Amino acid sequence: MTDNTTSADNTTRTDFTRDELMEVNAARALAGARTCFVGIGLPSTAANLARATVNPDLVLIYESGTIGSKPTRLPLSIGDGELAETADAVVPVPEMFNYWLQGGRIDVGFLGAAQVDRYANINTTVVNRGPDKPEGRLPGAGGAPEIASNCGKVLMVLRHSTRNFVPELDFVTTLGHGAGPGDRKKLGMPGAGPVAVITDLGVLRPDPATAELVLTELHPGVSVEQVRAATGWELRVSDGLGATEPPTPQELAALRALKNAGKSSGKSSGKDA
Repeated sequence: MTDNTTSADNTTRTDFTRDELMEVNAARALAGARTCFVGIGLPSTAANLARATVNPDLVLIYESGTIGSKPTRLPLSIGDGELAETADAVVPVPEMFNYWLQGGRIDVGFLGAAQVDRYANINTTVVNRGPDKPEGRLPGAGGAPEIASNCGKVLMVLRHSTRNFVPELDFVTTLGHGAGPGDRKKLGMPGAGPVAVITDLGVLRPDPATAELVLTELHPGVSVEQVRAATGWELRVSDGLGATEPPTPQELAALRALKNAGKSSGKSSGKDA
């Protein structure tokens, strides 16, 4: 690994936000996937954008038991009626987990997180708010532990800050790569685990030898120094550090249409986690 200090060029387009850059690149990561178990929030935005752009045949699966959902707007939650109304099938939740997920029938799990550590372990349960303050309660695990264990691979998407990228989780909700190579196999987890973490600054991937997250791509206009300053550990940088492509006009139009559909219907997907 090298201490590359270059920044990605941003001379092509500037008419997009960092969130849009993150969401578009997260959607691109689903090119070629067949089935995706989708988390609510940023993962759902990315997965629905992928259907509208790079992968129209992608089968979206939600924890509530919907298979092949084709929502016309971003869903409010896994229980949003839009998911069931537009699905190819709705199955009981036990069947979803026992047959589809634990049976190894889902290619990709797409998750968000409140905290992530260097081995892509996730906390969505509770955070330490400091001395003399009560713990901060988070939404909890949901199906994330099973998704991360059993899907063929896992993608993650979240905003990049020292609040989210921490040296040690306050609580381990979902295992990524544990404490390093071999932990998943030792625990009998069949899936490959997290293969990419897409943020509003760049893309991190686990090192094949150590399983530690490494910066592999920068978004336009972002420097290595910015990413390191937003990371709670000494972030390593790939020797072959690359740069992501800016969103195309078509991708931006599709993304904004999805978000605006919720507004025009009087419904909002709320703040992404």
